[in-house]
Amino acid sequence: MTDSDAGSHAGGPVLGTPDSYPERPGRFGRPGRYLAFIVLGVFVAAAMGGWGYVMMTAKGNPEALSQVIAFKLDGSSAVTVTFQVHKPAERTAVCRLRASDTKHVEVGARDVSIPPGREDVQLTERVETSARATSGHVQYCYLVE
Repeated sequence: MTDSDAGSHAGGPVLGTPDSYPERPGRFGRPGRYLAFIVLGVFVAAAMGGWGYVMMTAKGNPEALSQVIAFKLDGSSAVTVTFQVHKPAERTAVCRLRASDTKHVEVGARDVSIPPGREDVQLTERVETSARATSGHVQYCYLVE
């Protein structure tokens, strides 16, 4: 390119003017695109609403609440767990007691049935272990039909 060629375009636009290009449709020129976005939006909203409903109602049966009061290690073969359960007086509950080691690996477990009769029940139960445990806790409690 010579200096005389470079100077000839210095006064005009490099890429041309709007008159240099044929008429094109507008940015949102296709009506089908709106419909696709609306359908997709409705589908996503329905899916999220459905998932939210499932997560709200899938809370299990929280009517049997438990709390560990204490646990005592009985050598390397057992753990004694003292815990309290709050449940409806007319219902039976089942609680799963769990013993774990230093790496939080389960070394013992036991299901305990709590009969109807009282709302607040405090129990002390022994869980046999296959190795030395470092903690004992109530994994969960649920009501029996």
